Amino acid sequence: MKADIHPNYLEAEIRCACGNVIKTRSVKPVIVIGICNACHPFYTGTQKFIDTAGRVDKFQQRLAKTQAAQAAAAALKKKKK
Repeated sequence: MKADIHPNYLEAEIRCACGNVIKTRSVKPVIVIGICNACHPFYTGTQKFIDTAGRVDKFQQRLAKTQAAQAAAAALKKKKK
């Protein structure tokens, strides 16, 4: 390795918004993150699939309208011939 070209690699803390602190090594002394394995719903087992806005139902309604419009256009086209 060449001398004096590499950054200083020192002990660092990763601090999460939930208060969890993880010790590691990095070129930055402190790294602040918004979510970690101690508070992320996937890792804590509290993950929920909630369709609060009814997005699936809205999509299905739009799809039905589109299919109905396509069928009507196809029927009209068939009728003209």
